[in-house]
Amino acid sequence: MNDLNVAFNTQKPTPNNVQLLESDGALTTLNLGPTHPATHGVFQNIIQMDGEKIVSGETTIGYIHRAFEKLAERRPFYQITPLTDRLNYCSSPINNMGWHMTVEKLLQIEVPKRAQYMRVIMMELARIADHLICNSILGVDTGAYTGFLYVFQQRESIYEIFEEICGTRLTTNMGRVGGMERDMNERAIAKLKKFLNEFPVVLREFESMFNRNRIFIDRTKGVGGISAESALNYGFTGPNLRAAGVDYDVRAMNPYSSYEDFEFEIPIAENGDTFDRFMVRGQEMWQSLRIIEQALAKMPNDGFQASEQHYVLPEKKKVYESMEALIYHFKIIMGEIDAPEGEVYHSVEGGNGELGYYLISDGGRTPYRLHFRRPCFIYYQAYPEMVIGSQLSDAIVTLSSMNVIAGELDA
Repeated sequence: MNDLNVAFNTQKPTPNNVQLLESDGALTTLNLGPTHPATHGVFQNIIQMDGEKIVSGETTIGYIHRAFEKLAERRPFYQITPLTDRLNYCSSPINNMGWHMTVEKLLQIEVPKRAQYMRVIMMELARIADHLICNSILGVDTGAYTGFLYVFQQRESIYEIFEEICGTRLTTNMGRVGGMERDMNERAIAKLKKFLNEFPVVLREFESMFNRNRIFIDRTKGVGGISAESALNYGFTGPNLRAAGVDYDVRAMNPYSSYEDFEFEIPIAENGDTFDRFMVRGQEMWQSLRIIEQALAKMPNDGFQASEQHYVLPEKKKVYESMEALIYHFKIIMGEIDAPEGEVYHSVEGGNGELGYYLISDGGRTPYRLHFRRPCFIYYQAYPEMVIGSQLSDAIVTLSSMNVIAGELDA
């Protein structure tokens, strides 16, 4: 682990020191994005091409910048949760839970085990939904549309579970500081069990379309590769790093929300190419299923909220019956309770890697400073190096397999 920490702090290469390919003929400048379906979001790649071969590239962001960090510094802690939804909107519950755990670390709130297990279930469902989107769209970018349409039925099933838990689907605003907003009802549990029963069959069929498909393998194997050393130098985390052979996973290295209670494996590959990134995400979905099944089977019954009246919303029934509950409800919602001074960092394993919040409090009602460690912003910088020497079609599938989410990239 010490070696891993050292590796993460090493100097990362920049486009200035990337060795460009020599060209004999005239170069063509191609703008790949920002308004192009293959970029999967609002960002631009300025590519220099010698015929069909890419000789240099430059990434440009800033088209969807929402100033998340500065907006958060003007909002009470409770009102920041909806902002986190719009970061990685493919797996927004993970953003929500990561923020809540950061605030809980600052406030020193102990969350009940049941709430922790519920969070794990929601985060792993969100991870599956995120990986389904990435892998199925990679299939679309290689010409295979069927898998995309097929697995989106399962994504819909996950969103129905989210809707049962919190009332929303894509941007969930799920959970609360100190636990969950509400407990899992029977309908949510029934839908979850139905998903656990049906999804493995669909996932195996999805894998049968791609894992041994000669066309897909030829389009992805050996394409957009990156070495473990280079990935560490750039600061890669998540599936993109594990595909390069480094078994770093925040859930295992720095367990949170009772992840230490569950048995699961960390899938890794060797080549760090497009095919390996696809395979790692596919195997991670199986591990997420294992974690969800264990959490559901071992679910404690110690409550879904911490007993901390200054920071945890009281039950709605008590708000109508108790003046004290009404007062605390008003003070929490309106952000009229000061947080203690402190400086904390908390990270979770997001769909794309280590997703962290660095929070500084000066004792006021809003963060003094807040920084969001977004994995997309870090690993997208390596994209020019990964596509140099390849063809334009290879650049498309490389970008697709990296799973760059515009809202997280350009927060």
